[in-house]
Amino acid sequence: MKLKLYVGTRKGLFTVERTAMDEWRIEHPPAFLGEPVTMFLQDPRNGDRYAALNLGHFGVKLFRAASGGEEWREIAVPAYPVDTDGEGPSLLQIWELVPGGPAQPDRLWAGTIPGGLFRSDDRGDSWTLVESLWQRPEREFWFGGGYEAAGIHSICVHPGDSDRLSLAISCGGIWESDDGGANWQQTGKGLRAAFLPPEQAYEPVSQDPHRMVRCAAKPERLWVQHHNGIFRSDDGGRTFTEIEDVQPSVFGFAVAVHPHDPDIAWFVPGIKDQYRVPVDGRLVVTRTRDGGSSFEAIYEGLPDAPAYDLVYRHGLDVDASGDVLAFGSTTGGLWVSEDQGDSWRCLSAHLPPINLVRFTG
Repeated sequence: MKLKLYVGTRKGLFTVERTAMDEWRIEHPPAFLGEPVTMFLQDPRNGDRYAALNLGHFGVKLFRAASGGEEWREIAVPAYPVDTDGEGPSLLQIWELVPGGPAQPDRLWAGTIPGGLFRSDDRGDSWTLVESLWQRPEREFWFGGGYEAAGIHSICVHPGDSDRLSLAISCGGIWESDDGGANWQQTGKGLRAAFLPPEQAYEPVSQDPHRMVRCAAKPERLWVQHHNGIFRSDDGGRTFTEIEDVQPSVFGFAVAVHPHDPDIAWFVPGIKDQYRVPVDGRLVVTRTRDGGSSFEAIYEGLPDAPAYDLVYRHGLDVDASGDVLAFGSTTGGLWVSEDQGDSWRCLSAHLPPINLVRFTG
């Protein structure tokens, strides 16, 4: 069965196609050659593709290609409100981009740095800041977790209720709306920030979830790869259970959950804080098949030490079947697995540093 994987890198957006079982082809040259692609979306409702670029001095750009087309057209980017003097925050990055629900065919959600949630109801031609979240008094206590400003990197739309959203913010914790963003509540009870004094470690607004994903088949199950741990929620993100004693590490950025089995999840661990490299210089994927009661470390097909590949928040993905996975690293390595992560195959060790991977089709 044909399958496409889009790989956003520091030097362009690569398309990788599986033409037959175990046969993969990386198309050259990439779209946006030489430009850093920070986010990609193919809308499953209509096939439109979106690519966000961070051009540094020239700012953030967003492009759309219509379903079946190859031409990328620049569209609007989210913009923050300005005061009477024309001053306001600058958009630093589009860090998340997801479609709205089936009943909202033209709706998109964007998470940004610094800490803004934006909604589009015209396929990205215009964007509106969700003021109800932006004006929350708790936002004063949000702070950057790797970037200078806080950012929204995970937006989970409930598959059975398009108005129910869950967000993960570095560093601002977990937030939920059940009315399409009109109102918000802080959730995430049970998350623990080990980098804070013990008396503040469970403060919801001070948490640093690195990535949050929702199981499509059981949407109340959420998995979070936190700065200092792995957490699971069984009530849609209101409360979380910390999963400890996972070898070789509970630190990491990426997490993926099986779309049909909420007990299966994958992680790519490392050493935290100033190091941010694999433990003992050995790249590994960890997997649970029983909801976190046990984990296995998978090395088959991955390089022996020394290997200092780091996988970013959006650098791990699983396809709609739950059988095929891919991840890309900061050193330009791209790996795929066609057996739920039992073994891995390197498609390239020489791509530009990889920001994200996304399966489509």
